[in-house]
Amino acid sequence: MRIERALLERIVAHARRDFPNECCGMVAIRDGRAVGLHEATNVAASPLRFEVDGLEVHRAIEEIESGGAQLGAIYHSHTRSKPYPSQTDVNFARGWPGVEWLIVGVGREGEPTVRSYRIDDGRIQEVEVEVDGG
Repeated sequence: MRIERALLERIVAHARRDFPNECCGMVAIRDGRAVGLHEATNVAASPLRFEVDGLEVHRAIEEIESGGAQLGAIYHSHTRSKPYPSQTDVNFARGWPGVEWLIVGVGREGEPTVRSYRIDDGRIQEVEVEVDGG
C-alpha cells in the first residue's frame, strides 16, 4: 500500500491521542493507494486490545465503497509491545482476508514505529509501507 505522509501522520496522531489505550481505524484504498481513513472508536477502551462496534464498521465500509474505494487496511496501535501482530490480531484477521494490518507501535518513550502485514490463514507476512510526500 502506498500512503501519503499526511494520512500516515493522522494515523500516528490517532495512536498518540488514544494512548495509553489502543487506537483503531480503517484505511480506504483505490488502485493500491490509500485515499482516506476512518478513525474508529475502540469500545474496549483498553491498552491490550481493540474492538469496534459492528454498526460503525458497516457504516465506514459503506462510506468507503460509495466513494469508489475499498477497505485496504485495518490499523491499530500497540501500546505495550512492538508493532507485530499478536495472536489476537491473527485470530481477528481470519475474518478479513486480503486486508493489510497496519500497526503503530507507540509507547511512553521514543518515536512511533509503523509496520504493515498481510495475515492469511494464520501466516504473517510483513509488507512495505510506501510513504509518498517526503
